[in-house]
Amino acid sequence: MMGGRFYFVDIEDKGGTSVDVHNDKSHGFVVEDRKNIMIRGVTQVGAFDENEIYTVTVRGPLLLRGEGLQIMQLNLDEKVLSVEGYITAVQYLEENSPQNIRQKGKNLLSRLLR
Repeated sequence: MMGGRFYFVDIEDKGGTSVDVHNDKSHGFVVEDRKNIMIRGVTQVGAFDENEIYTVTVRGPLLLRGEGLQIMQLNLDEKVLSVEGYITAVQYLEENSPQNIRQKGKNLLSRLLR
């Protein structure tokens, strides 16, 4: 199998209308050869380890899964996150999903233990 890139760009809202990709709600990601991912629209990074990175984007919670994941760049002013490692899944989470609630619990626990 040849290497390549996968692009995801949010250009329509649920109503089917065009969205300005330069506004504060701009979100998308690029995966290169399952080794690198650059995500736009990241507002915070929660719990993370080498297998999972929980983020919140302008379009909702997003869970990144893989092996040997390392955050290479995080710029919350520019809302950009860059990660290296073997990427196995990129999953959007619903606000009240069990996974999202579990990640919020990890964030609270880590804040209490600081």
